[in-house]
Amino acid sequence: MTTPTAAPTTARLRGLIDDVREAVGRGLPPDTTAYLVGERLAGHLGADDLLTPEQCEGDPERYRQHILHAEPDGSFSLVALVWLPGQQTSVHDHVSWCVTGVHQGAESERRYRLVPDGTSCRLVATEDVVNAQGDVCGFAPPGDIHRVRNACSSTAISIHVYGADIARLGSSVRRVYHLPADEL
Repeated sequence: MTTPTAAPTTARLRGLIDDVREAVGRGLPPDTTAYLVGERLAGHLGADDLLTPEQCEGDPERYRQHILHAEPDGSFSLVALVWLPGQQTSVHDHVSWCVTGVHQGAESERRYRLVPDGTSCRLVATEDVVNAQGDVCGFAPPGDIHRVRNACSSTAISIHVYGADIARLGSSVRRVYHLPADEL
């Protein structure tokens, strides 16, 4: 899932990193920070000069994560996820706030709520969302349980900004859920 190599940086990507650094550096609450980061990310989505050709490469086995930048102080990371048709995540939540923007193609997302069920829990699907190129969404735990997949017939690429050092952690996933689910 992870490509552990130093990311070459385009001029546009350096600009996005600077924009995110400024927003994160304000030290605001996670939901406000995610909103500000989303505003800055939106203007870069779909631009031909944001990613290198290598950063747009997928993996036939699973979606591929390209770490684009990890801030030295660990305050944020930028990641490109490349999805070939039909690829998806498990149902999961995250270690930090996150902002996602679709750079190419479209992603389908099913969101869930965790509900006590006697002595255990179950998942209840709450919403299906299709995010097209240029769409941005953000969230902060708790309440960030979802599954993402590429339901289109071409490659999808999304840019994720996390409030954590994904290069050090290896993934933004905090927990994977293997629970019964009430689907939509």
